[in-house]
Amino acid sequence: MTRTRRSPGGAAALAVGVVATAVLGFAAPASAHVTVNPNEATQGGYGRIAFRVPNESDTASTVKLEVVLPENAPVGSVSTMPVPGWTVAMEKRKLNPPLEVHGSQITEAVSKLTWTAGGDAGIKPGQFQEFPVSLGPLPQVDKMVFKTLQTYSDGNVSRWIEEPTAGAEEPEDPAPVLTLAATAESPSASSAPVANNASAAGGDPDEAEGNGLATGLGIAGLVAGLAGLVLGGLAFSRSRREPAAKA
Repeated sequence: MTRTRRSPGGAAALAVGVVATAVLGFAAPASAHVTVNPNEATQGGYGRIAFRVPNESDTASTVKLEVVLPENAPVGSVSTMPVPGWTVAMEKRKLNPPLEVHGSQITEAVSKLTWTAGGDAGIKPGQFQEFPVSLGPLPQVDKMVFKTLQTYSDGNVSRWIEEPTAGAEEPEDPAPVLTLAATAESPSASSAPVANNASAAGGDPDEAEGNGLATGLGIAGLVAGLAGLVLGGLAFSRSRREPAAKA
């Protein structure tokens, strides 16, 4: 019977292949998706964000981007920055009740932004594009979820519409999320009672009280010493006048 013998090099290569498959084969590469950058802002303020769009296709270009603004978090002011080769269209919706911004009633808000590539301006394979937007005042909510559709030149559409859940794994098709932090309120100066000058300056009240007592005693001693000098001078002057009067 003939046996096939494997060379040591072949066995080593096979072992490396098995290990590589075990380590890498079960870890699917993370899918690039549309994100918002920066992904954090402050409630009540104005922010400049950009929707970052990577192209995932090896053969087609991204030619359209549709971003839906959340209905539960309307924004009074929305403006876009020009992107060379792309046009943008805004859709609006009525607000009921109206949104109050700086004392004015806003009865409608932008509900959707659609960017469309012209000519050869689409996002090519291996490239990405950013679409800047200015928003404000940002609503008093924890986050804004922007459901997004990405259309390719071959007709395929990537639907980034799944809302991430805290503590759970990232969904397969996550929507871009802008996290909003509450405005930090600093306490007013009048709300913090000041016990005494030493306390306001950051010193120890007991130490300040002791220092004040010592200063008062020192001043009292100085006054008493001056009074003694005055009385002694008067007595000395009187004693010199009395013998002269007897003579």
